[in-house]
Amino acid sequence: MAELRIEELTAGTISEANSLSLKPGQEAFLEPVSYTNVEQSLDPAGSWPRVIRDGDAVVGYIMGAFDEDSDVDYLRAAIWRINVAAEAQGSGVGRFAVEAFAEEARRRGFSRATVVWASGDAGPGAFFESVGFTVVGETPYGENLGALDL
Repeated sequence: MAELRIEELTAGTISEANSLSLKPGQEAFLEPVSYTNVEQSLDPAGSWPRVIRDGDAVVGYIMGAFDEDSDVDYLRAAIWRINVAAEAQGSGVGRFAVEAFAEEARRRGFSRATVVWASGDAGPGAFFESVGFTVVGETPYGENLGALDL
């Protein structure tokens, strides 16, 4: 891997981000029900979509959101999605994305980042726990709620 870098999602990178190929079975874990049900209330001003590049290639995508006024604690500094190209998984791309999100959250004054995921063999639970998230509860839909102290 070349040196990873993170960039804002743009019209020039959106098609690359949308066409990242995941490993078989991972598609089922892209959008937890909790996020689907509150997506309408997401303040676009606080969204944080970014691509991760390895050289010229887009190898990952992260979507986070910041809303210090949210009534729902776990939506204040939340990672909504991380996609890493199948061939780049296990090489540090996801960890790099989480670290960039955590850095941005700290810069904005947050002391905790959160993420929601569904359980399952092909799901992201082991990844989130490996980068420091701890399961602190579950959502009303039975999904895992993870938190990372910043």
